[in-house]
Amino acid sequence: MSDIFYRFSPFIQEYIYRNNWESLRAVQNAAAQVLFETEHNLLLTSSTASGKTEAAFFPIISMLTEDPPQSVGVLYIAPLKSLINDQFLRLDEILKECDIPVFHWHGDVSSSHKNKLLKNPKGILQITPESLESMLMNRSNDIVRLFCDLRFVVIDEIHILTGTDRGNQIICQLNRIARIIGRDVRRVGLSATIGDVDIAKKWLGGGSNRICEAPILNEGKTSWRLALEHFYIQNEKFDQSGTDAFANKDVTQFTEEKKEDPIPARARIDAGYEYIYDCVKDKKSLVFSNSREETEYITATLRQIADNRHEQDIFLIHHGNLSASLREEAEFKMKNDEYNAVTCATVTLELGVDIGRLERVVQNGSPNTVSSFLQRLGRSGRRGAPPEMFMVFREENPLPETPMPQLIPWELIRAIAIVQLYIEERFIEPPSEKRLPFSLLFQQTLSILFSSGELTAKALAERVLSLPAFERVTKEEYKALLVSMLKCDYLQMTEEKTLLIGLAGERIVNSFKFYAVFKDSENFSVRCESDEIGTITTPPPVGDRFALAGRVWEVTELDIPRKLIYVKGVKGKMEVTWPGESGEIHTRVLERMKQVLCEDKIYPYLKPNARRRLDIARRVAQNAGVCKRFIIPLGGLTYCMFPWLGTRSFRTLRKLMAKNAKYLQISNIEYDGCCYLTFKYEGNSERELINKLCALTCDGFDKKELVSPAEVPIFEKYDEYIPHELLRDAYAEDRLREDEVVFRIRQMYKRIN
Repeated sequence: MSDIFYRFSPFIQEYIYRNNWESLRAVQNAAAQVLFETEHNLLLTSSTASGKTEAAFFPIISMLTEDPPQSVGVLYIAPLKSLINDQFLRLDEILKECDIPVFHWHGDVSSSHKNKLLKNPKGILQITPESLESMLMNRSNDIVRLFCDLRFVVIDEIHILTGTDRGNQIICQLNRIARIIGRDVRRVGLSATIGDVDIAKKWLGGGSNRICEAPILNEGKTSWRLALEHFYIQNEKFDQSGTDAFANKDVTQFTEEKKEDPIPARARIDAGYEYIYDCVKDKKSLVFSNSREETEYITATLRQIADNRHEQDIFLIHHGNLSASLREEAEFKMKNDEYNAVTCATVTLELGVDIGRLERVVQNGSPNTVSSFLQRLGRSGRRGAPPEMFMVFREENPLPETPMPQLIPWELIRAIAIVQLYIEERFIEPPSEKRLPFSLLFQQTLSILFSSGELTAKALAERVLSLPAFERVTKEEYKALLVSMLKCDYLQMTEEKTLLIGLAGERIVNSFKFYAVFKDSENFSVRCESDEIGTITTPPPVGDRFALAGRVWEVTELDIPRKLIYVKGVKGKMEVTWPGESGEIHTRVLERMKQVLCEDKIYPYLKPNARRRLDIARRVAQNAGVCKRFIIPLGGLTYCMFPWLGTRSFRTLRKLMAKNAKYLQISNIEYDGCCYLTFKYEGNSERELINKLCALTCDGFDKKELVSPAEVPIFEKYDEYIPHELLRDAYAEDRLREDEVVFRIRQMYKRIN
């Protein structure tokens, strides 16, 4: 053991011996060195299952043991309740031999557990951002007593928080606590996937005067077992099976390993879903999808396959609209080796929940990002085994008249690009930065005023605008917001010229939903007898059926005032929809997708169907000239543009072309995702169109001019309360990007000249 080991408290040393650790990992040595020997903040980024939690908490707990704090000593903030529940159990085991209690606090935790902390604040408090917001508002007089001797704040999974309203809310909360207790508390950020360390360090240290260290770790080469396979949904021949080929990865080398194919000769329901079923049926596995809808449907389908084969239903489900009891059942059975369970999940199990000896991950379709791919892959492969993932792609069999762009399997191409970007460049998307978070500004204004009682406009502005999240908001913009809030009665001005929360504002802050800064639909709770199943957005009429928790339910009674739906279970399978938008895709992913189509490289992790499908796509792209031209004629006046731009830049280009449609002589602009857009063009040539685009952008352009005065771009939770002119400014600043558009149009120009 290293010298660091002997700095740990004896009970932690005993814990390490008891778990048969032969040595500390690099991440644990590096973290302990920073935490023991400096007063700096710490950003700890290391691969999934590398021991980051222990790396942070072993030295922190040791220091708390040597010098017990007189209040809560550590504040652990995590984005998911499931992650807090998991870490609570892990820390509770570590702390059995000492006098440091650990408390968890979120909406599913009992009042009796919370009251124990309130009566005797000490130890470690694990909390969600929403519960911390509630505490700052409703227990403002207790903050000093709870946190007067706070030593550390640990923020987990920061890669999904940076650049979001929820992440910026946490930084606001930490600065508010620091202001109340009069001290700048050390911060520790944890993540397995950070694309730009400098941006993450800046975010973590927002408002803090401390240096932030991010140790560079040499974790050596890793191995993956990875396979991608493709199926047509409608095909008279269901025997679309091929050889089950995995690929072992040591960063640059792949070798195939032949195995018996898991799919039967003929599928009865759907070849792709039958394949997924056979991939996981004898292994403790996670099946990831990119939406709750897909997760519900695939769970129901796998259960249907089990029923058809007269085999045991071992399928569980986990997503944010399920009841706590169903989520906890899935977590418990995944951790317990006695159960041979398979859980279909969304991002709720992508993060750092320790689900024990997981043998395999299946991804339904492509992840949106390299970060998500790595997080999901890293769920498996613990306890010394290499991570193992199947990606399965299902696609309608194209008809003869299908337009050329739709002949390319974009999801399969994106998945290959994501894998290759990490293998070749270790690329991970950099964190985004939100410059004008007006929705969060509205919420924090009400929160701070609620906890303060009343403030002058000047004092309120000083408190709010000094928070790091709002450093780019001008005084004029904030004044415009306050004036609007006064007009709409969210704020009220007294005769003494101080501000109070108005009647309309009280209705907002008095709802428990106020504490969350992410959008939350008006959900109805679904109950079957005494069991709580989960929530849905729209209540169906009595007698109608809907899908939830991977099953179908028939409505037996509605209690609209109490937002309750009573149901009974019935057989069958249905689709379900929830509101929401898909995540952003980075421009580097689109650029690598083009390379996938244009190169002749063979990727050894592709299974036979996927290889054949890629070959077809490459021939389509080559014959159409996709690799040589940015604009392709589709016949008549219809053209297709492949700009190879990520979500924000693609959106910007689309709006630029729409705004200047008359000048460009184009109309009927259509798009699906950000892979391509089609339009009618009445000009003389592709060259003329590109020259005109170049003329529009040669000196750059103003993003704000692309946002129409009639637009009301509402995306975030509190945007509906924001003056429309501010929303348009925020849309231009945070959802449009001009530099990549200018660069790409210059590339187009050079290509034709």
